[in-house]
Amino acid sequence: MKVEIISATRKSEAEFRGTTPLGISLQRLTHDPRLMARISAANTRGLPLIYNETIAEADDDSILVFMHDDVWIDDYFFSQRVVEGLQAFDVIGLAGNRRRVAGQPGWLFIDLKFTWDQPEHLTGAIAHSEMPFGDITRFGETPASCELLDGVLLAVRKSVLTDKRFGFDPRFDFHFYDLDFCRTARQAGLTLGTWPICVTHQSPGAYGTEQWRNAYRVYLEKWGS
Repeated sequence: MKVEIISATRKSEAEFRGTTPLGISLQRLTHDPRLMARISAANTRGLPLIYNETIAEADDDSILVFMHDDVWIDDYFFSQRVVEGLQAFDVIGLAGNRRRVAGQPGWLFIDLKFTWDQPEHLTGAIAHSEMPFGDITRFGETPASCELLDGVLLAVRKSVLTDKRFGFDPRFDFHFYDLDFCRTARQAGLTLGTWPICVTHQSPGAYGTEQWRNAYRVYLEKWGS
């Protein structure tokens, strides 16, 4: 069984390996024979197009881990954590929300003022820093069942996606692809949950940009709320 990390980067292949958090992390994890990576270098395409291609090409028994290139993998038991998480849930992530409210513009937020949801609804933890082993933001207890997960890392078995016949919606290039994927998964009857995996994310996100607001409009048009 393979654990395949799927990611896209604007960097060249050499720059990805030598300068990005994920590229450097993968070199550190070469001891793990289960772990492999499919990296789309010098990328200008939307993430769903890349992710869907990988879903089609991957072996039927593969575990697929969709993640950003600006993530340090701090956990050297990474593959084991992912496998264990997918024994408990159909889709796992690092942080999420136990509920979903109308018009929600992000897994963490409940309105366009980017107000955090109440603590009892949040779950998971992610560290943030330019370097690995950053300061930890703890959202709530984990593992926990969720309605929405943060797209910084989403893991699922290919067989689950094949059985349910769905993937990522290409209308959402870089924003809202994760919320849309989670809602589609829940609509298909799949279970979502957070799982304890240690990573450090460099970026806090690009909320509120024009591109983000355009994607939010498309998201509301699709789902109605």
